[in-house]
Amino acid sequence: MDENQALALSVRRCVAGDTAAWEDIVRQTNRRIYNLCYRFSGSPDDAQDLTQEVFIKIYRTLGSFDSGKASFVTWVTTVTRNLLVDHFRKGKYDRMTDSLDAPMGDEEDGLALGSQIADKGQTPDERLESRETKELVHKALQKLSPELREAVILRDLQDMDYKEISQILKIPEGTVKSRINRGRTELARLLQRSNRQVGE
Repeated sequence: MDENQALALSVRRCVAGDTAAWEDIVRQTNRRIYNLCYRFSGSPDDAQDLTQEVFIKIYRTLGSFDSGKASFVTWVTTVTRNLLVDHFRKGKYDRMTDSLDAPMGDEEDGLALGSQIADKGQTPDERLESRETKELVHKALQKLSPELREAVILRDLQDMDYKEISQILKIPEGTVKSRINRGRTELARLLQRSNRQVGE
């Protein structure tokens, strides 16, 4: 049984009133939701609050999940993304691109990108350099436009395929690919500029 099948079974049990099934759902999706919220908000505290809001929303709308239309992971990501968009539109964050000074924090969940960058056998100097790289990537992500940022986050940090992203964002796959390519190009440009500034 793969992750989606296991989650779909947990959803059916939860809707039927099994509280242990809800705990399974939270445990299996918490990291993914937190990482999404963190990458969008730029703040560990805001990400924690937003994650709780997402779980409340998921719990209230769980009965509307239709496994025939999308996988549970896609549905959860869509719910999370919609809540984030609504949240930002309300003006709590006047401009998503301005939250650059938020500290990175020590939360491992918030630094999931590090698992792709870090090597477990690193020296202290290498670990420091790796952490600095993660901070640079995080800050550069915050500078991308919301459309490009969410496409890059869903593809490169959440490891979703083009079809899933197309469903979540409600745009054609061609537009998804275009946004990801533009986002990656812009991210690379921002990182190059940051590296030049560090080297000066």
